[in-house]
Amino acid sequence: MAKIRVVVVDDSALVRSLLTEIINKQPDMECVGAANDPLVAREMIRELNPDVITLDVEMPRMDGLDFLSRLMRLRPMPVVMVSTLTEKGAEITMRALEMGAIDFVAKPRIGVATGLKDLSTEIVDKIRTASVAHVSRHASAPPEAVKKPALGVSSPPPVVSKTISYSRLSTEKVICIGASTGGTEAIREVLVPLPADSPAIVITQHMPPGFTTSFAARLDSLCKISVKEASHGERILPGHAYIAPGGKQFRIDRSGSNYVAVVEDTEPVNRHKPSVEVLFRSAAKVLGPNAFGVMLTGMGGDGAQAMREMRDAGSYNICQDEASCVVFGMPRMAIQAGAANEVLPLKQIAQTLMEKLAVGGSGVRHRI
Repeated sequence: MAKIRVVVVDDSALVRSLLTEIINKQPDMECVGAANDPLVAREMIRELNPDVITLDVEMPRMDGLDFLSRLMRLRPMPVVMVSTLTEKGAEITMRALEMGAIDFVAKPRIGVATGLKDLSTEIVDKIRTASVAHVSRHASAPPEAVKKPALGVSSPPPVVSKTISYSRLSTEKVICIGASTGGTEAIREVLVPLPADSPAIVITQHMPPGFTTSFAARLDSLCKISVKEASHGERILPGHAYIAPGGKQFRIDRSGSNYVAVVEDTEPVNRHKPSVEVLFRSAAKVLGPNAFGVMLTGMGGDGAQAMREMRDAGSYNICQDEASCVVFGMPRMAIQAGAANEVLPLKQIAQTLMEKLAVGGSGVRHRI
């Protein structure tokens, strides 16, 4: 089997050397080139035709975002960003994912040599995932923020379908979303069309500490609903989406007649923290038929069995289809587990949710 060919782009000679060493230790991949800036990398990509690029966010002569934007317009290919663990680095990384980067690695600000070696398994796993990811051509401009109505001022829901009124939605339901690789953009595609009076949404996206705050803030600026990082003990309310904090487990529980968020520093599940399995299993137990499950793009099988438990408890579950996934692993495993009621293209998921939640809306379609 041919090895995965990787080009490393980073202005730090130390990082280039470390990443080259980490990659070349793997039997199934090789670093075929290392560039110190995007202009050198551009020529290297033309000559070497790599399968995957690792790209530093902050670069001389042309920053990583400008280079990524041009690359995804002109020659789309799998890119794994290398980002620093800072607030600015997190914001730039979110923009990079919007522009088409497959995933990112968060390198430490200090102790880079030790830190990258400790992250070697994560780095090579993400390169492997990127090498099989579906990459599409991206426009250069990221989506624009929306202006939310002032407090107390109502906003009409978007018209997603001409045949169904969404003015009356079922508010006792909770939408539960799980995702991994490619999930930040898939989640955006699902949330942006939802009206401000949408039912509550709880989300687990595989992401390390330090990045989920920026992810939630970016989504909040784009959506009509309010989006935030989940806090332990807070009520789960309609019109709000709650994202599992990186490095913590997130589940839903009941307190009297209310649903509440539980955020815990417990062990990884399926090697993940946060884990979709934890959230979905709590949904099966606490929400039962009041849950809607959505499994989006991602590598592996985290959450598949728990999503089947949700369906057995009465939830209605949607899995993203293979053609629209960056990586079809998590939806495929959920489908194989018998967890899916429907398998849909990403762009149809928000509309289908609204149809199911509309009072008097259509019944089950394409049940499998």
